[in-house]
Amino acid sequence: MPHHHGATGSWGMSVLFTLVFVFVALAYLRGWMRLRSSDARVSSARAASFLGGLLLIWGALASPMAALDHELLTFHMIQHLLLMTLAPPLIWLGEPVLAFSLGLSRRVAAASLLPRPQMPRLARALTQPAFALGAASAALVVGHIPGVFALGMEFGSWHMVEQATFLTTGLQFWWPVVQPWPAVPQPELSLILYLFFATLPCDILSGFLVFCDRVVYRNYFSSSHLFGFSALGDQQCAAALMWTCVTIVYLVAGALLAMHLLSPQWAAAGRLAGSGRHTQTTNLIQQKVGGI
Repeated sequence: MPHHHGATGSWGMSVLFTLVFVFVALAYLRGWMRLRSSDARVSSARAASFLGGLLLIWGALASPMAALDHELLTFHMIQHLLLMTLAPPLIWLGEPVLAFSLGLSRRVAAASLLPRPQMPRLARALTQPAFALGAASAALVVGHIPGVFALGMEFGSWHMVEQATFLTTGLQFWWPVVQPWPAVPQPELSLILYLFFATLPCDILSGFLVFCDRVVYRNYFSSSHLFGFSALGDQQCAAALMWTCVTIVYLVAGALLAMHLLSPQWAAAGRLAGSGRHTQTTNLIQQKVGGI
């Protein structure tokens, strides 16, 4: 049977998601506390970044706002922005792989350090900029095809698959930009083009929805029209929000990259420090795991 109210908006799912987020936060903090005195990459700012990203994901999936995505397209779009654009860079800036390597049990932490030749190759392939950009763009475009969108509105399980896809491809997209451990930071000018090309699918989609004179997603014809929005006005507001948010976030990220890359001192120091810190951090984790 179709579900006209998203599964993630139900009370039971909200409680389940909240418990999962609490567990993830505690595991992260356990690892952060073990490393904070030994490695500057797990500073208080890093922890705040990760927890902030986790809070945004909770807001999209388990907060009262999650139940409103079937009422207004604007709230639905806010969910997408939180999952794809805002939370992922905050998560990676928090160095979660580094923290979780020590935040879990000794057995799990030690297992994470075992050599697995196939895994690094797979990880590198999935986070190659061209592949990551293609995956994120495909998720955005396919997820907003009216027929696919309607499935997510009608069936709670499909809605969760859609949200998981947005979050996964969002994390995948932002990995080459942030380059958290265990990646070795390699700043490149091509990343600015990467961010520029990433705005194009959003620009096309949001531009179409803003200037379209009909309601594209008919599920919202029967919505309660909160805050006095008409269905068309809601569509235009949602599209304008996506257009503005994506443009600002990518512009800020590109500007920060450009500032670093155009500084010769930073570029030279960054490459040396990145490679050295990668080895130093790996050795540090191995020492800490032995002492858990």
